[in-house]
Amino acid sequence: MATTDDFQKLDIRVGKITAAEPFPEARKAAYKLTIDFGTEIGSKRSSAQITENYERESLVGKLVLCVVNFPPRQIGPFVSEVLTLGVPDADGHVVLVEPERDVPLGGKLY
Repeated sequence: MATTDDFQKLDIRVGKITAAEPFPEARKAAYKLTIDFGTEIGSKRSSAQITENYERESLVGKLVLCVVNFPPRQIGPFVSEVLTLGVPDADGHVVLVEPERDVPLGGKLY
């Protein structure tokens, strides 16, 4: 069972998607995202399997929650630096976790 100490080890922050690119080399359909977390963390890259629910053009400007303190992960030719959080819809396709209001970039989930 996880403890609150385990949860506190995760650094989950608010970021704004600034770019979404096709990722044709991915085994499963995905986008390459660039996400701005503000001045403290800066911009990071993430691979996200969200093509079923999101058009690439609709992602720019969207606020998302990401784990920013996992080690980088090599996904084919791409290095994913953060884990973009989502939950499955009724069909098992990812729906992004988004703040319902405009909040400062880099804000920490607690």
